[in-house]
Amino acid sequence: MNTLLFPVILAGGKGERFWPLSRKDRPKQFLSLDGSSRSLLQATADRLIELGGGESSAVLGVSPMSDWRTRTGWDSLYVITSSQIAEGVRQQLPDLPVENLLIESEGRDTAAAVAWTSLEIKQRYGEDAVIGFFPADHWIADQEAFAHTLSAATQLAASTAAIVTLGIKPTFPSTGYGYIEQGEKIGSFNELPAYHVNRFTEKPNRETAETFLSTGRFSWNSGMFVFRAGVVLKELHIHAPEIIEPLEQHGPDIYPQLPKKSIDYALMEKTNLAYVLPVDFGWDDLGDWNAIERLLKTEESPNVELATHVGLDTQGAIIYASNPEDVVVTIGLEDVVIVRDRNVTLIVKKERTQEIKQILKILQSDSRFTDLL
Repeated sequence: MNTLLFPVILAGGKGERFWPLSRKDRPKQFLSLDGSSRSLLQATADRLIELGGGESSAVLGVSPMSDWRTRTGWDSLYVITSSQIAEGVRQQLPDLPVENLLIESEGRDTAAAVAWTSLEIKQRYGEDAVIGFFPADHWIADQEAFAHTLSAATQLAASTAAIVTLGIKPTFPSTGYGYIEQGEKIGSFNELPAYHVNRFTEKPNRETAETFLSTGRFSWNSGMFVFRAGVVLKELHIHAPEIIEPLEQHGPDIYPQLPKKSIDYALMEKTNLAYVLPVDFGWDDLGDWNAIERLLKTEESPNVELATHVGLDTQGAIIYASNPEDVVVTIGLEDVVIVRDRNVTLIVKKERTQEIKQILKILQSDSRFTDLL
């Protein structure tokens, strides 16, 4: 049985809550938000290609079309993205094989992306191919612990009819993440305990989140999954035939007609084959501008400054300017986000950054502002 992992990067998101830095021509996954020179997409690829081996695909017993060269980290890596930003993905990841870039004609959320990619990998490598899906825009602190976790998830998926999700051990009662409740322990893999999933929950209120943490049974839903191709395709036939059957019959040409559903809603909340590995490798989904503070805040500075900033009586601010020649001057501000990019300046209270999506809808409805999106 194939115990190597085929990692897939989900790179079709818009990252609207990082506007105005994130725009249609430069989505969030193309940005560098941690002060490094690598974009989020490139950093994700860097982590995942280290998991790919140099083992010949012929050893795996895969189809003839795939055994013409030695499998390397790049050969194993897949990316699925939208047609609007596919060229940007090629520029960001020039070593990615052309055949490993799947381009959606129209975004239909993660269920369709998982279904199509799983079909492609099954066709090339067989139904026992172990696949992992990873968002393009997450931050991981400890690469060694991350690799150790994925080894455990791969072992579980290869040996069991399982859809494995990585549950992040919560560090505070977040109301911004979904939660996974663990049930019966089924064993340990690579020295990490694995549990059957009792249920997935939507983003809770503060009181419910505090209750979740007090039980010790809940973890954050990271949106990362590992499974065998044949297992997930069978479960999609049971729980989401409206997505998998048209793809099998018509291929990706049917994409615009597929229902728009997340993999959580279409499958994970319904399947009886969901298992969770509660893990801790330092993680953030970088959901909005407040994530920059979680990553970069230091005790020495009252603000997080990724800009030339001159401030008087300003604290708890997140300040970003894409042009180093732009100077941001503040007086008497507290707990705000200030972003200056090209022809737009955003000023918002940190507690209201989730409402950036609402302002984008207003801008979209006015022809004067469409070039700002």
